[in-house]
Amino acid sequence: MLNDKPPLIEQPKTLLLEMAQRLQVNDALKLIVDHIAASPAVALVRIWLIRPGAGCETCPLRQECPDQTRCLHLVASGGASLVDPQRDLSRTDGAFRRFPIGVRKVGRIAATGEPLEVGNLAGKPDWLVHPDWAEAEGIRGFGGQPLVYRGKVLGVLAVFSRSTINDDDLDWLRSIANHAAASLANASAWEEIESLRRRLEMENDYLQEEVRTRNAFGDMVGQSAALRKVAEQIELVAPTDSTVLVTGQSGTGKELVAREIHRRSTRNDRPLIKVNCAAIPRELYDSEFFGHTKGSFTGAVRDRIGRFELADGGTLFLDEIGEIPLDLQSKLLRVLQESELERVGEERTRRVNVRIIAATNRDLKAESDAGRFRADLYYRLSVFPIELPPLCQRKEDIPLLAEHLLTQLARKLGRPTPRLTKANVHELQRYDWPGNVREFQHVLERAMITAKAGRLRFQLAPGRSASDRPSASGPGATDDATGPAEDERVMTVAELRELETNNIRRALSQTKGKVSGAGGAAELLGMKPTTLASRIKSLGIELRR
Repeated sequence: MLNDKPPLIEQPKTLLLEMAQRLQVNDALKLIVDHIAASPAVALVRIWLIRPGAGCETCPLRQECPDQTRCLHLVASGGASLVDPQRDLSRTDGAFRRFPIGVRKVGRIAATGEPLEVGNLAGKPDWLVHPDWAEAEGIRGFGGQPLVYRGKVLGVLAVFSRSTINDDDLDWLRSIANHAAASLANASAWEEIESLRRRLEMENDYLQEEVRTRNAFGDMVGQSAALRKVAEQIELVAPTDSTVLVTGQSGTGKELVAREIHRRSTRNDRPLIKVNCAAIPRELYDSEFFGHTKGSFTGAVRDRIGRFELADGGTLFLDEIGEIPLDLQSKLLRVLQESELERVGEERTRRVNVRIIAATNRDLKAESDAGRFRADLYYRLSVFPIELPPLCQRKEDIPLLAEHLLTQLARKLGRPTPRLTKANVHELQRYDWPGNVREFQHVLERAMITAKAGRLRFQLAPGRSASDRPSASGPGATDDATGPAEDERVMTVAELRELETNNIRRALSQTKGKVSGAGGAAELLGMKPTTLASRIKSLGIELRR
């Protein structure tokens, strides 16, 4: 009986209704393929979608591809083999995983937007690539439908049938193809909206963290020649997209420099994303930097955007770059060179436009020479190096920096701003500050918390002060019960400048005008000769021998 032939697609109306409810592209693809493949009449069903070219190096049809920018990607497959029942026809990595647009039957459907419908394959048409396979599997009909949404071809739906395909079957197949295109387009749009929503949420988290930490070291406060040099370098490099490598001891404010470069750049309307490379477990490096797809590894319960994608259009600050394991540096280098990445568990190549600012307290050149850091990555990062001076080399900035930080700390702690006396300044300038600005801020905060009657007492580590600190038995020493003698009058900026001028003049007088070298004023003051020379010039001090 003619009506004994099983339908090509069982319960097609149910499929159409369920497609409309799918909000994920992969869910919609699986539904379509599994439903159609469930029919005994179907030998193989496949869906290809048009996507950017990828995997061209290993594509079997590369020689036939006229343009490697776009092609058809096999994204879903299903069916059952009569010859080999154990064969897995759901795999999407076989010989026909890619089709150039316009090449062979599937490619021509995508290029023209016209279906290829053959109800009866009698005579083995010449477009069949494997006629022996078709004969062994009992293939009798083929239906290839373009997936068209709003006039745009999204891909191709192809069905190989073990029975001839009649007009009713073709009508249903056309209807399913049209609904599938709309379902996939809507699901793709929904995924994009969800991705943007998650990205905005993550950006918001980063920005909130930025607000909490933006004043961790204060602003770039000071007038020393060393700090002015850093400011000049920032002004030069900020408007460009060049990679910057910020070096210096821990606590010198490398993150502050990165924020300032980003603020002055043309990318300041996009986020500055920060990554502490030393805090990422090595097994999560790929996921943290490049992202992952749902199910790509244990614990990957949903798609996740990596830091590079999150910083797309903005700036990525890689702090402690020297802590990245050597065997993982090649992956980072590839993204820096090609501006392309793949999420973990995904074949799709994504392009990113990110400006890189890296920071380290290591000597990467020495690490590179010793084989502990890739030389090519070092040269890629150090396009424009900025070296931050430690606080002990710019002690002339301490009075201004202390005033600035005390004002911020007073606002943070809800207390009045304390007075900074001459004795306070002398004590702070005599200390070596091995922890740099970070230690400086913590010492000031501790002093504010323990201050009584507005008087600051600093708890400084022993053995880190210059030799000219007054001893307990020296002039002006007092009993601990009464506290040290202090001039409580607040100094003006002009007075601080005069104090510094007189101090340098005394040093020059004692060294008979000798600035550098053994026994010179720079050695006596604990400054670099170049720094002292700059201060002598800016303060208008006349050198006399």
